[in-house]
Amino acid sequence: MTDCIFCKISKSELPSDTVFADNEVLAFRDIHPKAPVHVLIIPKKHIDSIHHIESAEASLISKLVYTAKDIATSERLKGYKLLFNVGREGGQVVDHLHLHLLGGWEGGSPDAVAPFKE
Repeated sequence: MTDCIFCKISKSELPSDTVFADNEVLAFRDIHPKAPVHVLIIPKKHIDSIHHIESAEASLISKLVYTAKDIATSERLKGYKLLFNVGREGGQVVDHLHLHLLGGWEGGSPDAVAPFKE
């Protein structure tokens, strides 16, 4: 997709605060963070959303999740959230598959669900 902002970032046509990069995946800090640590992990290959992923690309989802785990470790996050938004109704703003890594709240996430009690 020629006008995809994340494709342009992955090709270094636009700047980013890169946290991690390899042949398949790029991770960079969100320019409008929703948490003290807010990193976006994207495949370099353009895929519109998790809804559009093919079974042959399933290992790519694992790669995104493991990359997020490694970044959380390097950022010394004690707890964090991983989030895929899918479609406009699901909150997706950029039509390029991306995983949000959110964390770094002192005292825990402000919208954490209370522990389940029997």
